[in-house]
This record gives sequence, C-alpha cells and structure tokens, in this order.
Amino acid sequence: MLGTAGKGVGGAVVWFTGLSGAGKSTLAEALLPRLKAAGKKVELLDGDIVRTHLSKGLGYSREDRDLNVARIAFVSHLLARNGVFVLVAAISPFREARDRARATIGDFVEVHVAPPLDECIKRDVKGLYERALAGQIPQFTGVNDPYEEPLAAEVTLDTSALTVAQATSRILIKLRELGYLEESELARAEAPGNAASAP
Repeated sequence: MLGTAGKGVGGAVVWFTGLSGAGKSTLAEALLPRLKAAGKKVELLDGDIVRTHLSKGLGYSREDRDLNVARIAFVSHLLARNGVFVLVAAISPFREARDRARATIGDFVEVHVAPPLDECIKRDVKGLYERALAGQIPQFTGVNDPYEEPLAAEVTLDTSALTVAQATSRILIKLRELGYLEESELARAEAPGNAASAP
C-alpha cells in the first residue's frame, strides 16, 4: 500500500465497476455535484477519457486492461492523499486488478453497478453489444471476455431498479457510514437541489 490519507482527513476513491452500459459514468457524474455541495474537492476519472489520454495505445488484452487500472489507481491515490474525492468510472473487469487498486489507494470504496445484462444491452445506443454478439468486436467484456464481479463491494446497485437519485443517495450514506462524510456534510449533499434527477 502506498499509504492512506485516513478517514475524515483526506480524500477517498469511489471506484465504479460494472459492464458497459451499467450506468457507471452516469452515477459518477451525478455524485460529483453532491460531494461538491458537501464541501469536498472532487475529480472524475472516466474510463473512456482515461484511455484517450493516460492510457492511449493500450489494447484490451488482460495485461493492457490491468495496466490501465494500475495507472488509474496511481493517479487516484495521488489525488486522494491530497484531500480529493476521486470518482473512477471504469469497467475494470478483473478482480485481482481491482484488489491491487484497493491496496494502492487504501481509502477505496468499491461500487458495483450491476443491472442485468439485458438491461445493459437495451441501453446500448452505440450497438456495441449487438456487434460483439455477432463476433465483430473481440474481447468485449461480458460477451466474449470475462467480467469478474466483486465479492465484497462496499455498495452494489441494480440501476434497473433504482433512479439515479436513489443510487447516489445510497453511495453518500455508505460514505457517511465509513467515516468519509460528516453528518452535516451528508445533509448538505442530500439537500433539495443537489439530488440527481431521475433518469
């Protein structure tokens, strides 16, 4: 472990993992203004953007996927130890890589965004699942490449059964339970006007 800031002292990393189309980025983007309303410094590391900048050139082999997660974890750790709440939205399909990220970061809150696969396929406006199922996209997580679900995520959310507001509230409550938010900060985050809109 590189070291932790300590609950209530520094930041933390909220790591959203799940299949493509699960709602990771949507929840991270909804959580961001609520944490800011609580008075926190917040950064969002979205998997697609990270691959464009931090991990440009990496493919989708197991080795490249693990390296991508390791890079995100290192940057997240640097931010969190300086008091920033980091919201990571990345498929990060392999359990071992996520466990290494947890060890690197320390203050790590894993959020498994877990609607049924058919819900992810239904939401897929780009047609990626359709192409993967037709064999046109190799190494597509959840179709022809594995996704290893977390065994003990701090939060598990079925986004087919929850609104964005309900899901983000559950994350905020867990952050309070874990000591990353004070009661007054939670109240500010949950105040009317800060809640995410329902989808």
